[in-house]
Amino acid sequence: MLSREGDTFLYLQISEVIRTRIIAELSPGDLVISEAGIQREFNVARTTARRAIQVLRSQGLVHTRQGEGTFVSVPGQAEVAGRQVPFYRHIAREIRERIQGGELAAGQQIPTEAELVRKYRAARETVRRAVALLRDEGWVYSVPHRGSFVSRAEKWPVGGGD
Repeated sequence: MLSREGDTFLYLQISEVIRTRIIAELSPGDLVISEAGIQREFNVARTTARRAIQVLRSQGLVHTRQGEGTFVSVPGQAEVAGRQVPFYRHIAREIRERIQGGELAAGQQIPTEAELVRKYRAARETVRRAVALLRDEGWVYSVPHRGSFVSRAEKWPVGGGD
């Protein structure tokens, strides 16, 4: 129960309620209550709902994908200097690591857009941005209507990327 008269801001109380739910009921990747849902459930203003989510984001418990929602984060996933790395960069990093580790060899096709969308439960545009980043860095090249393939090692960036 929220205390509207107490000395703790409502958004902090709400973030604690949601934090407890995340730990008890949700798994990494699960959708978290929306700002609109927080407004309805707790009868608060939009700014209060937004602040509650921001607290959880700053704690690394959740991440937000624009246009998709807020999701439970994988512990320790993709954080740099306390900031959530854009999800497309996380996807690109995992593919880059598979290339560097030899799991994906030069000339081999990387997973298709549809496979990456399913694996990461990401929007197509997010996956496209990840592949575009890898292409821009020289890790992969694309062949129209065929897919994206691992570049030869001499095309890879010096220093390994990221």
